[in-house]
Amino acid sequence: MTDDLMSIRQMCDAFDVTARTLRFYEAKELLAPVRDGQKRLFTKRDRARLKLILRGKRFGFALEEIRQLLDLYDMGDQQQTQLTRTYEVAKKHLNDLQSQRAELDEAIDDLTEQLNWAAKAIAAFENGTK
Repeated sequence: MTDDLMSIRQMCDAFDVTARTLRFYEAKELLAPVRDGQKRLFTKRDRARLKLILRGKRFGFALEEIRQLLDLYDMGDQQQTQLTRTYEVAKKHLNDLQSQRAELDEAIDDLTEQLNWAAKAIAAFENGTK
């Protein structure tokens, strides 16, 4: 294998993904490995795209959003359109994540309060004061 090409096994090891995941991304046209008979050989471009796909998934982007953003790379404007659109989508996702965190913080606070109340009630029963 040259430095420019990686086998599916090397990709799996390098990115901690399964071969099934790579084939799925290929089927969704997110990756386009070179075919050598039955072998898939992934280029530097595929590696860069996979890195962005995994990052996008971690941030909550839908695969279709990721595909659309990746497709903007070839616009011919030095990735200005891609960067601008990615920034807009990422800001929206950040706002969504912050909102979800606020909701989780509130739920955690409520549950903590209920657990504290329950602990006091249990202690009262055990002490025979109820």
